[in-house]
Amino acid sequence: MKKIAVLVGSFRHGSINQRFARALERLAAGKLQFEFIDISALPHYNEDLLAQKPMPAAAYKQAIAACDGVLIITPEYNRSIPGVLKNALDWGTRPYPENVWRGKPAAMAGASGGAAGTAVAQSQLRSLLPVLDLRVMAQPEVYLQYKPDLISDDFQITNDSTRGFLQGFVDKFAAFVGA
Repeated sequence: MKKIAVLVGSFRHGSINQRFARALERLAAGKLQFEFIDISALPHYNEDLLAQKPMPAAAYKQAIAACDGVLIITPEYNRSIPGVLKNALDWGTRPYPENVWRGKPAAMAGASGGAAGTAVAQSQLRSLLPVLDLRVMAQPEVYLQYKPDLISDDFQITNDSTRGFLQGFVDKFAAFVGA
């Protein structure tokens, strides 16, 4: 089974994107193994730190390198990706010869209370990720409008239509990683 590094751009208590990522993990059971990578301890990227890479950054890069693919779950802050997510992506690329993203298959999704979901943030990711040498799955795009009862306490998607759509996303990602 392919191991997937899951980066969630929000780590606040009660994050809807953390809940969403856990719901996708339930849908991926038996197809993909999700490895949730903690980005909260990463220091701000600073090239001066590369000579003696901080332990959180070294452990982070090792965890990413051990995975077969990447799933990014992003909120949208001010029509962009969160700074913590951009910081995590930057740490993965440096120093250049040690780019842990090189050639990895990737997908993205995100949830928001608004009708447009996280479309603008994901658009920015779609332009950024190939530059990092990630192979990005093009379709389906997932801009989830989150409603309070959409995900149960045990991370099940409660709406049949939404669950079917998200199952299709997970299945296609599993095939993409396996290709």
